Amino acid sequence: MRTPQLTPIVRAIIVINIIVFIVQRINPQYDGMIDSLFGLHYFSSSLFNPIQFVTYMFVHADTRHIFFNMLGLYFLGPTLEMLWGEKRFLIFYFVTGVGAGLFYMALQYYDIHPLETLANNFLLNPEGGNYVSFVNKFYSNLGIEGNPLKIENNLVISNDQVVEYKNAIESLLKNVIDTPMVGASGAGFGIMAAFALLFPNTEFMLFPFPFPVKAKYFVTFYALYEIYAGIRRMPGDNVAHFAHIGGMIFAFILIRMWGSKRDSFY
Repeated sequence: MRTPQLTPIVRAIIVINIIVFIVQRINPQYDGMIDSLFGLHYFSSSLFNPIQFVTYMFVHADTRHIFFNMLGLYFLGPTLEMLWGEKRFLIFYFVTGVGAGLFYMALQYYDIHPLETLANNFLLNPEGGNYVSFVNKFYSNLGIEGNPLKIENNLVISNDQVVEYKNAIESLLKNVIDTPMVGASGAGFGIMAAFALLFPNTEFMLFPFPFPVKAKYFVTFYALYEIYAGIRRMPGDNVAHFAHIGGMIFAFILIRMWGSKRDSFY
């Protein structure tokens, strides 16, 4: 596949992302401030702001994160922008990015709401069993089996310890709901899905494979992997896999709404 000439909207998106990333790297305080203000936080977080459904797409965690997101946009975005025009491509980019955020947040509800319920159970009835239930659920959500804090199921909490355990629960819960999602991956996966739908037989040379791979096979495999990784929840995996799937779903919807008319195949 030949690389098309860099198009105006793709260029602008890449430049904005790079500028924001440079500001993040200038000072750790700037990085934390940008994450807090513009990263996408869970609905019940005190840091949540609806505009974050847009702004999170321009914030990245590290060099590797922004490099691969911008690389995909650089190679695949111009073809779609030339096909649709600047306005439609921009709409597509933001719809898939916002859609990825909405899809991810909806699934987060099924993880975080039970935690909030268990936390409230402890606050209403501060006994050891309720604390153990919260801790077990907390670490299960992280993909960690068992009870890493080694808390006994028959834990007894004295009146003097209630405040201590209450603070521990609030700290763990806050750590979850105040951790933002950042990155352009949702929109990037939307672009990948659109490219595979419109140009399914385009061939890529992908390291380490010594043979070309068609877009339709590559994207299908990638989607299956993201579903697997999102369900498997390996410990230490901080990738929002279901946001990627959300971007692909919204891309599929938009392509079907707009029709599959194109002027050429690759």
